[in-house]
Amino acid sequence: MASHTPFPIRLKQARKAKALTQKELGMRIGLDINTASSRMNHYETGRHLPDYDMAKKLAEELDVPVAYFYCDSDEMAKLLMSFHKLTTEQQQKVLEFINAQKGS
Repeated sequence: MASHTPFPIRLKQARKAKALTQKELGMRIGLDINTASSRMNHYETGRHLPDYDMAKKLAEELDVPVAYFYCDSDEMAKLLMSFHKLTTEQQQKVLEFINAQKGS
């Protein structure tokens, strides 16, 4: 039975953006060569969902924040990725801007 979480879609998007096969990604995060492809396939189809530690490994390898995998909307996913790619100083400026807008 397929899952209704956005995780499978986001994982596949992030993997393809890095031009990795399912097997390559699985092996990079430490899965056995014989099961890497099928395990990644199960994650991408929603048949199984990884625990947080595995999601974190995937996020680190794919250079995305863990929260990206769980964004319901494409707009939020894009916003999160844009924020993630900023420097720490730029992120702070964005947060200051947002906080200033709350007072408007």
